Amino acid sequence: MFSDIHKTAGVCHPKGFTAAGVRAGVKKNGNLDVAVIYTEKEAAVAGVFTKNLVAAAPVRLSRIVVGTGTAHAIVANAGCANACTGEQGVRDAEKMATVTAKELNCRADDVIVASTGLIGSNLPMDKVEAGIKNAVKNLSPEGSVNAGNAIITTDTYSKACATEVEIGGVEVRFGAIAKGSGMIRPDMATMFCFITTDADIDQKLLQEALHDATEVSFNCLSVDGDMSTNDSVVVLANGAAGNKKIVDKGDDYQKFFETLKKVCVEMTKKIAADGEGASKFLIINVTGAESFADAKKVGMSVANSPLVKTAFFGQDANPGRTICAVGYSGVKIVPEKISIKFGGLTVYDKGLVTKFDTDAMKKVLADHDITVDIALGLGDSAATIYTCDLSFQYVKINADYTT
Repeated sequence: MFSDIHKTAGVCHPKGFTAAGVRAGVKKNGNLDVAVIYTEKEAAVAGVFTKNLVAAAPVRLSRIVVGTGTAHAIVANAGCANACTGEQGVRDAEKMATVTAKELNCRADDVIVASTGLIGSNLPMDKVEAGIKNAVKNLSPEGSVNAGNAIITTDTYSKACATEVEIGGVEVRFGAIAKGSGMIRPDMATMFCFITTDADIDQKLLQEALHDATEVSFNCLSVDGDMSTNDSVVVLANGAAGNKKIVDKGDDYQKFFETLKKVCVEMTKKIAADGEGASKFLIINVTGAESFADAKKVGMSVANSPLVKTAFFGQDANPGRTICAVGYSGVKIVPEKISIKFGGLTVYDKGLVTKFDTDAMKKVLADHDITVDIALGLGDSAATIYTCDLSFQYVKINADYTT
């Protein structure tokens, strides 16, 4: 069972992990803005990053670190994305790794680097360097909350979860922190998720598990349809639980994978529910598709429609907008086979917008959490997409972002 973290768990829930978040002056508001997550015991590392071809310098550096197969630490800052900053940005990302490694007595290529915030600005490296040193001094088993707060930008709160699973008779723990509120449409958004586990698992299997878990979680998430330059999902597995090392796709792997997937889905839901200016959390279930790819494409088409999102914000029962988005998704459909429900109430069936109970619909649309079910009637595949509405506040936040 998942637990929300308010004090000591999160990324510090698994054995052997410490964390810290400090104020370094990178954020204009003076809030926490530099975080470090550390395991003294070397960890297998896996990562999934943005598919945006304008990838930030920290993303390019962290891809290399993941390629080494091991890591000891993650260092992250908020307030400046270090994206579109040229060779200086590369040097600054490398310095973040070098400074962290020196303070922790590990190699620079054992440090994942992540930055988030305004694109196009250089990092104030004097502040960042001092912040990293301060964070390392403050590493603690109770440091997850501060680390989580140090990576948020327009989020209204830090996201965290923790859980356990028994693998081979041994308790294995998982913990996570994440940030993300706007510019969210992964295929890997301005979004981070840092996951820790004390499982002992082969690095290649860890990477495969993360990739597969991401496909049905973070890559099924959209707040506003914009893909960031800095998205990073990283897992560190330090083996401190003492389970028999997972080296094949047997029962132990399946338990590990299912738990990792649940962590990723949980964090995906938290990010969607905290979308910039969001007043609604929308779950879009697409069933009856010929393939997962088709189901996902239909769901994302609906999730990314400004007309659909604003209708839910206004609590306006307008199923025509939803079926319209299904129709232009690029997936082969048969309108006469499609059924659509809002909160269990049928609004479209067999080619026709249906009559529904107006009072019952008002109650559905007044809820914070709303489920949209789209049955295509063509196959056995399905996908679930997580999103939110589009409000006046979203426009205000992003119209004033740099001013």
